[in-house]
Amino acid sequence: MQLIAERKERLDAFLARKLTDFSRSRLARHISEGGARVDGVKRKPGFELDSGMKVAVDPIAEPELQPLTAVEMPLRIVFEDEHLMVVDKPAGISVHPSPTETAPTLVHGLLAHSQSLSNESGEFRPGIVHRLDKQTSGLMLVAKTNAVHRKLQAAIQKRQVRRIYRAWVRGKPLQEQFTIEGPIGRHPKQRQKLAIVTGGRPAITHCSLTSSSHGVSELRCKLDTGRTHQIRVHLASVGLPILGDPLYGVPYADLPRQALHAAELGFAHPVTGEDSTFVSPIPEELSFLEMNK
Repeated sequence: MQLIAERKERLDAFLARKLTDFSRSRLARHISEGGARVDGVKRKPGFELDSGMKVAVDPIAEPELQPLTAVEMPLRIVFEDEHLMVVDKPAGISVHPSPTETAPTLVHGLLAHSQSLSNESGEFRPGIVHRLDKQTSGLMLVAKTNAVHRKLQAAIQKRQVRRIYRAWVRGKPLQEQFTIEGPIGRHPKQRQKLAIVTGGRPAITHCSLTSSSHGVSELRCKLDTGRTHQIRVHLASVGLPILGDPLYGVPYADLPRQALHAAELGFAHPVTGEDSTFVSPIPEELSFLEMNK
């Protein structure tokens, strides 16, 4: 992989901003092990880049994870055929395992439900076409074959999959309909967070106001892109933080999770061509927020 620096910046900070799937400490170790070169020369993590310098990065090995095993768990399967599934994920469960996630994930439950899952996204993400944050609930696509997986991913990239979220935020937008467009990358100072940053990955979120009362608004958010933490980062950037979001939002009453729900999912079936829309009801732990209408 080759990247080009746009400004003066430490090498490890530059890579952390560009490669958001890895922590800055992991990237610094990769650099120290000789995995990155600046204009063809190996450098230390603190090397100061200048605009226009070319940074070549060797593939970064994923940390070793425990072999996947099937774990029986209740799954709400909204739709299923021999090609794909639409799953309604509850909050509090991660989509797939990671070095920091040792509890059973949605993937473990999917393996107990079906042995026919795509492997297009790698060994530890069978069937996973797109993700939801651990504390976000709602609808997800799961592919059973690699061919279907590729078609679904292509449809998402072409903005042919309709993904609608319901979000409850503090404050009220100035307009009933608005679009937030801002590139997302690693926060320059807080490693666990993402932010709108120069040189980040392009991200677009369309929002409309559903209701507002007592300082709380419900928004309907449509994704053009699907960056990690996209809606949470975008709404916080315009002064509309999501209730209960520990990273970007604000505490609210006894809300145990962020008030973000993937409520609608629409797409043309990649095999039959049939156009379908699925709707997920608001989870019980968020239902009290509808009283603010």
